[in-house]
Amino acid sequence: MSAPTHTPPHPATGRGVDTRLPWWALLLPALAFAALLLLILNPADAHAAGTDPAVGSLFERIQHLVLHQGS
Repeated sequence: MSAPTHTPPHPATGRGVDTRLPWWALLLPALAFAALLLLILNPADAHAAGTDPAVGSLFERIQHLVLHQGS
């Protein structure tokens, strides 16, 4: 005995995919990126134990370059 086959509905042709994201799907990654960027640019506030002083110096130079670029 054979089972009935179901044909899939007709595919949408000529139309793009209509995908809408909620507002927070774009806002949350942007806020996380901004928070991490601020932590990197302000190494004086990060109190990590046992870090290499060269890394802090590198971040301070990057901060100096970024903040004084527009001047």
